[in-house]
Amino acid sequence: MVKKKKTAAEEPIEGVENLLSKTEHYIEENQKSLTIIVAAIIIVVLGYLGYRNLYVAPMEEEARSQMFMAERYFERDSFNLALYGDGNFLGFIDIIDEFSVTKSANLAHYYAGISYLRTGEYENAIEYLTRFSSRDKMLSSVALGSIGDAHAETGNLEEAVSFYTNAAGRRTNEFTSPLFWMKAGRLYEELERYNKALDAYETIKNQYPDSTEGSDIDKFIARVQLKMGN
Repeated sequence: MVKKKKTAAEEPIEGVENLLSKTEHYIEENQKSLTIIVAAIIIVVLGYLGYRNLYVAPMEEEARSQMFMAERYFERDSFNLALYGDGNFLGFIDIIDEFSVTKSANLAHYYAGISYLRTGEYENAIEYLTRFSSRDKMLSSVALGSIGDAHAETGNLEEAVSFYTNAAGRRTNEFTSPLFWMKAGRLYEELERYNKALDAYETIKNQYPDSTEGSDIDKFIARVQLKMGN
């Protein structure tokens, strides 16, 4: 008796059925292990949600309420009170220590770094600003540029100019980019790296002509070209 030849349509159906059968067999044999894995995933997810909602969220609210007064002191240039508190409200340093997992603590690193920069504690300024991170275009650029300022104040000009160019070019905008290109240009002049200085000034002229720095950039370009001619 001649066997009936399988059609093309029957073969893939049979393949799917075999795969489903093997899958069911695997699940039956490993049901206990799979149950443990699924349970573990559920526990991890619930634990994370509990951690965020029951632990971090209340802490975040408390950190914000404490930081309100520190920010007011910062705005008034009362940097010691902003950093260390007034006895009733915490300063930025205590907020960082006590609420380290919060977004407020991250922002407190920025405020602390700028406060130390303004009070001449440049090493502390570098430490705290380096530990700050933000997706905000302006704030992240100011933080990088301020690290450059701190290095410049300590005479570490190579590091300073590196941070200035990073701040100017990483997240370009009309306010901080020309400011830090200008600072970079001036340091390049001081380091007698005139080609780099010219590049910085021409970047301002070409990309930010309407900025404060762009309004009189031609005189800086002329000055560095004269130095290059000598």
